[in-house]
Amino acid sequence: MSKHILVTSALPYANGSIHLGHILEAVQTDIWVRFQKLIGNECYFFCADDTHGTPIMIAAKKAGKTPESMIEEVQKEHYKDLTSFGVEYDNYYTTNSEENRKFSESIYLTLKKNGHIVARNIEQSYCEHDKMFLPDRFIKGTCPKCGSKDQYGDSCEVCGTSYSPKDLKDSYCSICGTTPVLKESKHLFFKLQDFQNQLKTWMEEGNRLNEGAQKKLQEWFTSGLQEWDISRDGPYFGFAIPEEENKYFYVWLDAPIGYMASSLNHLKDEKKFNEFWKDGKGEIVHFIGKDILYFHGLFWPAMLMGSGYKAPNQLNVHGFLTVNGEKMSKSRGTFINASTFAKHLDIEHFRFYMACRLGSGMEDVDISFDDFVSRVNSDLIGNLVNLVSRVSTSILDKMDRKLGSLSVEGKSLVSELLGKETEIREAYESRNYSKVMREITGLGDKVNKYVNDYAPWNLIKTDVEKAREVVTTSLNCAKILFTYLAPVTPKIALAIKELFQVPALNFLNLSETIENKILGPYQMLSKRVEEKNISLMISETKEAFEKSNPSPSKQEPNKSNTNETKVNTVFEDGFITIDELSKVELRVGLIKEANPVDGADKLLFVKVDLGEKGIKNVFAGIKASYTAEELVGKKVVVVANLKPRQMKFGLSEAMLLASGKEKTLSLFVPDRDANPGDLLK
Repeated sequence: MSKHILVTSALPYANGSIHLGHILEAVQTDIWVRFQKLIGNECYFFCADDTHGTPIMIAAKKAGKTPESMIEEVQKEHYKDLTSFGVEYDNYYTTNSEENRKFSESIYLTLKKNGHIVARNIEQSYCEHDKMFLPDRFIKGTCPKCGSKDQYGDSCEVCGTSYSPKDLKDSYCSICGTTPVLKESKHLFFKLQDFQNQLKTWMEEGNRLNEGAQKKLQEWFTSGLQEWDISRDGPYFGFAIPEEENKYFYVWLDAPIGYMASSLNHLKDEKKFNEFWKDGKGEIVHFIGKDILYFHGLFWPAMLMGSGYKAPNQLNVHGFLTVNGEKMSKSRGTFINASTFAKHLDIEHFRFYMACRLGSGMEDVDISFDDFVSRVNSDLIGNLVNLVSRVSTSILDKMDRKLGSLSVEGKSLVSELLGKETEIREAYESRNYSKVMREITGLGDKVNKYVNDYAPWNLIKTDVEKAREVVTTSLNCAKILFTYLAPVTPKIALAIKELFQVPALNFLNLSETIENKILGPYQMLSKRVEEKNISLMISETKEAFEKSNPSPSKQEPNKSNTNETKVNTVFEDGFITIDELSKVELRVGLIKEANPVDGADKLLFVKVDLGEKGIKNVFAGIKASYTAEELVGKKVVVVANLKPRQMKFGLSEAMLLASGKEKTLSLFVPDRDANPGDLLK
């Protein structure tokens, strides 16, 4: 029986453009949703813009617009950017909707009626000039630890210290520059601790959370759940709290309720809505970043539990996106907006590369542009796309574009590819996309070997029917491979569908062969990545930042313009701390392939399987001590989180550990049985 699934991704805030970090999550979610649809499940994908809060109100005022008109413009821009990356929503809505207001009010009043809301006075920073209480991010001053000026009221961007706005030196309102004063105000709190036992049970059930997310949530249970401030004083852009005067719902209360509002706005039918949100006949699955786990793993399910709704079935939590091993930076040109990427590069290349990098855990996901070029050009274009283009263009034209029948050998190869279906389905289901990509490219290698062995471009000169047989086998294999890849590269899958003249490419017709049939005209599926386009994209991003930040004092902290003290990783006594050691990620690796490197006297090129971390390419200077043949199948110790290094012969992504001199090197190997990917402790 097919499943009924309601899927959401986190709501982008309506106070900025969509960048690649947003796209990472949107693409991760879209791949999963497309897979569910391709295996026959009923699956909805809902999202919305997060539109409330003081920052929106202030930004609209500065722009001379109403908040409503500004968020409407931003929503159109967000939707355009997100969908340009092939993300297909069933509904992309707004939290500033009538549905959201009604849900927010009813959930709050139910929680209040059931005794889960409490009121008390708190002391806050207040601007006498603007006549408003100031959120932490609207207070600036001098960092109490490192002395850096113009830092926010909650944390220092130079030294990373977190603090209270009260601790800032020379604090001022970031809107008008006035020194804030402390003032008391009544606030409303949600008693999260009332749901401690329910939340703990919910968290530990089934596969609701990955191991890393569950461990993180457990830390908050250990320290004890605290009451949550759900109110803000006016002026504030948001929903007024019923039965209160000049109080508004804090943006984080009504933001996740936006999932419900977007659902109802699309489904229309309250009965259908309740199947997901009340009756438990359908599954609710959220995709979020690890920075908002606290809200989605504690407050949100507790709100639902306390108001008669069903808590989510799954929280799929991913890490941050880094670029070239570092945090995205506007000054370095790596804080890239979605529209800038789409202007210079193929968005399906981004989808493919992210799939190659995404596992099911919370690890940060890095986009190394050297690796991006290498992986896309090699695995997607050189392996998969080339498999189709080399046998469905001029060769097929010479056969009147007609396929023949599968031979015994052809059926055997097709069967081998179909035999991976269960494994690929399970990997998609668990969001282990990197494993899916490894399986697909590995199968692609086998089919390409088959094509190379027969060389139909030569065979057609002497035996047209044998060449037709080879082409028929190759393209039937390609149909399977691109069906497996369809959730990741839907645009290419559509072109393949049109080439093969079939109604659809999905897992339900995966085993249907294409024989004795005339194919449609070939259209280019994808081009190679040009490195110059990456340079243009980064330059454009840097120029935009420099144009909007002409003053050096406003630029991002870097080595030349901060007074940050350099922290030595090795102390004068030669020791390091346990924290420094923990930065080095040592894992067990299984060497899958090893080959000499043409033109290199000392290097061997090896492919090391690191389990869930994927297969890493390594150029190791061990040729004087080991032959390529004796390395295959050997388990070794690998530095798995080494920043990729572009060498003359290719990209090296990790390091093997060894001791001894050049001709007597000894690789470090596990003493007892260990699995690829095991972390050394």
